[in-house]
Amino acid sequence: MWQGTISGTQSANPNLPDGDAEPGAFYLIIDQHYQVIKTLTAQEGFTSDFHEFTITKQNTALFLGLKQVPADLSPFGGPEDGFFDNYSIQEVDLATGELLFFWDVLAHVDPADSMLPASSAFSSNNIWDCFHANSVEEGPNNTLLVSMRNMWAIYNIDKATGNIIWQLGGKQSDFTFGPNAVFSWQHDARHRSGNKISMFDDACCATPSSPAMGPAHGLILQLDFQTMTANVDRTYYHDPALKVPSQGNVQQLSNGNQFVGSGQEPYVSEYKNAGNTEKNPSFNFLYDMQFPGQNLSYRAFKNEWVGLPIDPPGIAVDILGEDYANVFALWNGSTETVAWRVLAGPTLDTLSVAVKSTPRTGFETEIDVKSDGPFFQVNALNSSGQVIGTSRIIQAEEEDQE
Repeated sequence: MWQGTISGTQSANPNLPDGDAEPGAFYLIIDQHYQVIKTLTAQEGFTSDFHEFTITKQNTALFLGLKQVPADLSPFGGPEDGFFDNYSIQEVDLATGELLFFWDVLAHVDPADSMLPASSAFSSNNIWDCFHANSVEEGPNNTLLVSMRNMWAIYNIDKATGNIIWQLGGKQSDFTFGPNAVFSWQHDARHRSGNKISMFDDACCATPSSPAMGPAHGLILQLDFQTMTANVDRTYYHDPALKVPSQGNVQQLSNGNQFVGSGQEPYVSEYKNAGNTEKNPSFNFLYDMQFPGQNLSYRAFKNEWVGLPIDPPGIAVDILGEDYANVFALWNGSTETVAWRVLAGPTLDTLSVAVKSTPRTGFETEIDVKSDGPFFQVNALNSSGQVIGTSRIIQAEEEDQE
């Protein structure tokens, strides 16, 4: 995971373009007990960027770094005393912290090819977010697949030489595109089998004035390296259509289905692999979930996870009258708790079962108990009815607390 402050959305006085990571950010690797087992930061003067952080098959960390580079942007239509918002790709040995690979975007990609005008720097502290790298993935034959949103392009990089092998999309595309295959402001470029590339095509909107190119959707392209063409293989449109200014992803599930996070719009959805079309978005659309309130996801994933927290379950009690109480039980991070057992009694040493089993409901389970204790305790039960966690004993007259 990434921990830090995002400029423009979390910082009171943003000094960077909206969506940039502020200095001081870092990465954490956490085990299934929610214990931090490793912390990492970007090197070479770059800030740890939140757009990508993965653990490779070689047990290395692969991530993006961000740094502002002073530059005269007037040749591009920006301020003289400006800055490039530059990115780097870094790979670090998890055991030693040694920097194994470093790739400087500004040294390899021409900012003049950006789809975001340099004049945008005038309204973002003279900083031009010309590249906006947002995903990196290991590919075959010692390559990296890199997405840069504000270039409308995906790059295949030779790690041994640092050279760009090919560019998909943007002003210098090595591929021509078939019908409906062109993408813009994309996120989460990933290799698929059979020379295919998946992504979330936002088709919108790096700036408030940027027009929407079309509804956002999951997109899989078939690449032909003989003819250097890219054609649509599958698309995954939301029903109803969404205008998504940023973020989003497409995950291939083990059963062949596709799981799509809609980024700045608060939806996650699953589709049959065959997909759908813009004209028929309900086809193969299996289900949809919406985050409450203002919550959203940068990327969304559907995975199996067993969380075994070290801390004990929490408990709070409200006495409602003689022989009657409400007990509140929770165990943040426990995926194996399916039910709760409540113990109550007049003394610490005389607790007995007040409620044998009640299903866990949501983050915090409210349980009606025919007892006024005043001492209470809860046991967390798994699907086999075994006790897997026990709260501390509390006295009901105490102030409610976890």
